[in-house]
Amino acid sequence: MADKVKKVVLAYSGGLDTSVIIPWLKEHYDGCEVIACCADVGQGDELSVVHDKALKSGASKVYIEDVKEEFLKEYVWPTLKAGAVYEDKYLLGTSFARPLIAKKLVEVAKKEGADAIAHGATGKGNDQVRFELTVKALAPHIKLIAPWREWDLDSRSAEIEYAKKHGIPIATENKTYSMDRNIWHLSHEGSDLEDPANEPHDSMFLISKAPQEAPDKPEYVTIDFEKGEPVAVNGKKLDPVALLTELNEIGARNGVGIVDICENRLVGMKSRGVYENPG
Repeated sequence: MADKVKKVVLAYSGGLDTSVIIPWLKEHYDGCEVIACCADVGQGDELSVVHDKALKSGASKVYIEDVKEEFLKEYVWPTLKAGAVYEDKYLLGTSFARPLIAKKLVEVAKKEGADAIAHGATGKGNDQVRFELTVKALAPHIKLIAPWREWDLDSRSAEIEYAKKHGIPIATENKTYSMDRNIWHLSHEGSDLEDPANEPHDSMFLISKAPQEAPDKPEYVTIDFEKGEPVAVNGKKLDPVALLTELNEIGARNGVGIVDICENRLVGMKSRGVYENPG
């Protein structure tokens, strides 16, 4: 039996992993209460079913926090001003959203009096480090639970079987790529991209047009900055969310901002990622 845990706040996305984690936590931590917390960083339609799905999966309560403006003002704009680009190519789309998500987890955990925070990050990437170091910095007393380091569900098919056994609603279609999305980017990893010789298929791009499909004529864009932060597009003053949304639309239709990189991960692995960053 694992250590006694009464209440857990789970970083919840609505995907297979985190949906399965809810009953797994209750089963392995002696019927603990699980509160699902989802940070809206601009992932779009994915959030439409999150609330009900979390409750059907066994969560006692669901928080959906709209943090898009905070994400841009406090995380993206400072990074933009610093010109911070990892290995000269990666625009930090996934990485600088994680500390904000973890911060919200801590805020909810403190509000709810939870004694643990759980996440669905696997051992092969950087996310477990990003989440856990942020939690340790903000709430060192809270226990961290990473099911991927504990459970014996070693494949997607095993997770699907566990979900069916526990009556968890899941989408069983096999997504081609592992993806992460927010208002700043959309990332694609895995599948055929793991062979660096493979060129990305045009059908992979969900936001941007492939460059060869973009119009063969220029579109001119003016961006106004104040103190290093963007404030207007084509002379129109916009709040941060509206501004980046507008730039995403302009960049996407012109095939701008596609990044294809084989990068070094913190754990020592190399990883091929293709990113859409039109704005």
